[in-house]
Amino acid sequence: MSGHFLLAPIPESSSDYLLPKDIKLAVLGAGRVGKSAMIVRFLTKRFIGDYEPNTGKLYSRLVYVEGDQVSLQIQDTPGGIQVQDSLVQAGDPLSKCVQWAEGFLLVYSITDYDSYLAIRPLHQHIRKVHPDSRAPIVIVGNKGDLLHARQVQTREGVQLANELGSLFLEVSTSENYEDVCDAFRHLCREVSKLHNLGSERRRASVVPRPRSPNMQDLKRRFKQALSSKAKAPSAPALG
Repeated sequence: MSGHFLLAPIPESSSDYLLPKDIKLAVLGAGRVGKSAMIVRFLTKRFIGDYEPNTGKLYSRLVYVEGDQVSLQIQDTPGGIQVQDSLVQAGDPLSKCVQWAEGFLLVYSITDYDSYLAIRPLHQHIRKVHPDSRAPIVIVGNKGDLLHARQVQTREGVQLANELGSLFLEVSTSENYEDVCDAFRHLCREVSKLHNLGSERRRASVVPRPRSPNMQDLKRRFKQALSSKAKAPSAPALG
């Protein structure tokens, strides 16, 4: 893995350990598209093809992004969590997940056209929940090795991503570890940039406190003023 992005386990006990800033990502998409496999592949380099029904597991690791240590949290989501209607309900599981996350991986399978059709509503839902947000979104066409069963062409993924203003990647989680890493690395870098931008804006918005008067400086200037008056020629008396 690149030297700019390294994984490390989060310490068991962190009572005296100052955790770095969190980067919170969510992986969304229909069922059976390989969301859990992508996350585990990224975190462990291992590919596991079959999983129990996804109940929404949260993964945590310490990572280095461009030399800075951050706490990465990745929320896996059940395939049943889909956009139910055009209204954003604050209490529904999808909206809760979207509100929590700062970056998003929207995954479909190239072997399942319905999973591809689910991407646009998910993207629109994210933008409704974060109307003023620039939260990065990466669209991923997974199972790129199953060309014999392809239902979604690469150009369709590219076109959708262009229309939505997102990055697009077509990957094979089972065969290419680096491609999977690229998707998560990109999101981590983009979220980190937003953190840095927010910090700069907060610093710029802080009004500097006026400096307390320095008594020694005031005394020095007072003496200078008295001295200049003493040296000045006296004005002529008026007759």
